[in-house]
Amino acid sequence: MTLTIPFDNSYARLPNSFYARQAPIPVRAPRLIAFNAELAKILNVTPGDVEEMAEAFAGNTLPDGAEPIAQLYSGHQFGSYNPQLGDGRAVLLGETVGADGIRRDIQLKGSGPTPFSRRGDGRAWLGPVLREYVVSEAMHALGIPTTRALAAVETGEIVLREGPMPGAVLTRVAQSHLRVGTFQVFAGRGQLDSLRQLTDYAIARHYPDAEGPMGLLRAVVEAQSRLIAAWMSVGFIHGVMNTDNCSIAGETIDYGPCAFMDSYHPNTVYSSIDRMGRYAYSNQPDIAVWNLAQLATALIQQMEDKDAAVEEATEIVHAMPALLQENWLKRFRAKIGLVTEEEGDLELISDLLTRMAHNQADFTNTFRALGGEAARGQFTDPAAFDTWSDGWAGRLAREQDPSAVMAGSNPAYIPRNHRVEQMIQAAVQGDYEPFHRLIAVLSRPYEDQPDADDLKRPPTDSEVVHATFCGT
Repeated sequence: MTLTIPFDNSYARLPNSFYARQAPIPVRAPRLIAFNAELAKILNVTPGDVEEMAEAFAGNTLPDGAEPIAQLYSGHQFGSYNPQLGDGRAVLLGETVGADGIRRDIQLKGSGPTPFSRRGDGRAWLGPVLREYVVSEAMHALGIPTTRALAAVETGEIVLREGPMPGAVLTRVAQSHLRVGTFQVFAGRGQLDSLRQLTDYAIARHYPDAEGPMGLLRAVVEAQSRLIAAWMSVGFIHGVMNTDNCSIAGETIDYGPCAFMDSYHPNTVYSSIDRMGRYAYSNQPDIAVWNLAQLATALIQQMEDKDAAVEEATEIVHAMPALLQENWLKRFRAKIGLVTEEEGDLELISDLLTRMAHNQADFTNTFRALGGEAARGQFTDPAAFDTWSDGWAGRLAREQDPSAVMAGSNPAYIPRNHRVEQMIQAAVQGDYEPFHRLIAVLSRPYEDQPDADDLKRPPTDSEVVHATFCGT
């Protein structure tokens, strides 16, 4: 059987100013680590033999119909505008329309330098490739919109980071790789014809019911509001919410220094490059609003009546915090077993979170254990849970099936940072069993799996991961 990908490459049909045509740079000795057969089936991808797929997903050979390009964009990075970024270590092979009717990009990440590499080597080392594979697939299983992983390949080459590291390439799948920064680059350059063409393309591809630039803005605000609330509900911290990492499609994209919280605290930061806490857990809703304000600023540039556009865009962006809270409340109500809405729900949830922060309660295990004796054991002072639980029990009595609601809203398993780091360390030594085990267990995060109880355990003091790194 031959690897076959039914490409239909709409972005490559846009003008050359949107991208640079760039083939992947071949590697020395590709070896297939993982291939996502379930995702391949959705994409209508026919797998080939192991050697053929290793060559293709490393970039040594191009499947028929591929038109590799590196996409152009700019973006605000930690609040400072960089007028040109772009795919510096990735190439978009092309797009497919899946069995579900959804168009998706297939991209190689770590495939070598491009015109946008900015003196980088365009490569990725094994650790970040495996991290993104595990975490993106875990996010999908959690029901959160995300890019996905189709394949991971060793390159047989060394990548120099803080030391020599084994190289790897990730095949990433997304509904598109359009970012806030994709709009910013054309707005910033005053290339209004390109900005209009990009806007029309994004509407046709993602939000066909949207009317014009402001309709697109409204749709992206709604999608991002749902996404951020979903992140918060599982204790996820993106770590680098720059505008070039903010997807127009409302998917989680670019898993760099990302992490899931162990002990809950709203100011938690893992990213080694976020020294001021800009992208801390609790700041993520505000940053999402800030990012979408930058999208609004870009979209306005193409409007004939600027004053009217500013007024409408302001109204849309100013409505986003309430939309975020509405989505957040829906998620967190479900986490404590509530489907109906009552006046005091926000205070009830906030009180629990405050007590969790003061008592170093594990975020995932506390919510998973609600309704049982184990929940109070997550608190350094169990009485803090008991006094909250008294009020919660009264509220819960007015619900129909709270146990089922909680079971479907509170995962038993997340990609815990220490387990991801242990998996990477094992893989560097040639042992991929922890990687494959994580993929298998995390594919069923809401099911109790007795043989995987160790993956529920928070880190010991010696296992705590204090900082995460981009690393690619």
